[in-house]
Amino acid sequence: MLEQFESLLAGIRPVDRSLASVIQAHLDDLTKPQGSLGRLEEIAMSYALATGSPVPVLDKKKICCFAADHGVAAEGVSAFPAEVTPQMVYNMVQGGAAINVLSKHAGADLDVVDVGVNHDFPDMPGLIRKKVGYGSSNIASGPAMSETEALQAILCGAGLAADAHKSGYHLLGTGEMGIANTTPATALFSVLLGVSPETITGKGTGIDDVRLEHKKTIIRKAIEVNASRCSTPFGTLAALGGYEIAAISGFVLGAASCRIPVVVDGFISSSGAVAALKMCPAVIDYLFFSHLSNEQGHRAVMRELGARPILDLDLRLGEGTGAALAMQVIDGAVKLYNEMATFSSAKISEQETSN
Repeated sequence: MLEQFESLLAGIRPVDRSLASVIQAHLDDLTKPQGSLGRLEEIAMSYALATGSPVPVLDKKKICCFAADHGVAAEGVSAFPAEVTPQMVYNMVQGGAAINVLSKHAGADLDVVDVGVNHDFPDMPGLIRKKVGYGSSNIASGPAMSETEALQAILCGAGLAADAHKSGYHLLGTGEMGIANTTPATALFSVLLGVSPETITGKGTGIDDVRLEHKKTIIRKAIEVNASRCSTPFGTLAALGGYEIAAISGFVLGAASCRIPVVVDGFISSSGAVAALKMCPAVIDYLFFSHLSNEQGHRAVMRELGARPILDLDLRLGEGTGAALAMQVIDGAVKLYNEMATFSSAKISEQETSN
């Protein structure tokens, strides 16, 4: 597995920025004042560069929602019990969750992936069973995963991205489900980005102020207990993450290796993306951060990354909901790039369009 992981990282290359001048020339030739479509033009540029083509295609979209449980839930850091994780997986597979509605609205296929739920699911359409373990261990007392388990989860995510590439998908999105997973995500951000848990720990599913202080204590304890294991990004991910977070990291890495742009959902998905970035900085060229989460600390994380999320809707649900919404913006940007007339073809005077 280690050789596969190293090969995965070695296969990721930065985008070819020599294409930027060609892409920009086309954007400037569209029948509008230059730059008047604002960030949509930036998004079209980023998408085209990521795909490596000045004539980008965006027909098929997919969101993978990775689900797993977390041992740290036993510390009382969430407003909901761990039993909710499998219940929500059933809800997603049956089509009743927010991500089902929004992915359908976006024209994106949805796969729900059991990578570490503490429950045995039967065979069900829409559920991919890739279980690495029955929930991660409690990070307040030791590592979340062994390095072997973390590798398995990463390669699971990478494999699903590769499968999507083979199936002709052009844009991928991340999602997650796992009670208590804002706790490992916050711990990861703190170590990987060097930010204080005090400034980025939020209320997750809606805990009160007393439990919030307890959650901060647990995160500090987890970082202290696992300090010796956090000398590398991979070691940090194994020690402080979770199965679904590691799978998201692998999904991001796999998408980048296939030159498929990937839309990162919110707070939890961003922690997996940050771990991937720290393991392979070139991944940044393939990422769209979908939205600014209402979860405390996400703004600080985006600031540390120099990232500018596409949307700001006060979302904090997860599941891939923000990714589904942002996919529609990306889709619109690419359609404008591909389908608008140009001054050259329409024989319209550029001066006239500015009046």
